[in-house]
Amino acid sequence: MKITNLTPAEEDIMTSLWKLDCAYMRDVIAALPEPKPHQNTVSTYLKILTEKEFLKTQKEGRIFKYQVIIPFEDYQNFKLKQLLENYFYKNPKNLIERLIELDIITPKDLYSLFEVKTSVVSKTKKREKKKSALREYVDEITNKKQKKKKNKK
Repeated sequence: MKITNLTPAEEDIMTSLWKLDCAYMRDVIAALPEPKPHQNTVSTYLKILTEKEFLKTQKEGRIFKYQVIIPFEDYQNFKLKQLLENYFYKNPKNLIERLIELDIITPKDLYSLFEVKTSVVSKTKKREKKKSALREYVDEITNKKQKKKKNKK
């Protein structure tokens, strides 16, 4: 199963199908936002998505039932990896720094995320070091942001 990029129109149709999981063409059209595309257009996109192996079909009489093959999470992971590769030089730290710069994520969010992830880990010394390393990493990223704000003043 090789995941490929989808066009915006294909993504719209897949978004509807990911919510429905399995649907007939009329259900897909009903789930699409206004202005709704013509039935022939939707039919063409469903055929393309089937060829790209995002969907599989099951013939029921004269109509087809469309079943999602690639889950939304898999496509989301694919797009996130592309984002990292194409815009952040394969470095997640750059992405996190940008999210902090844009106030999309706060240092408090990072701390709580790392605390949840590390609280599952047992209290061995080795794992405590890992927790403090994560804390240092968060401090390093957030201190850069604070320094930049001070320089702007």
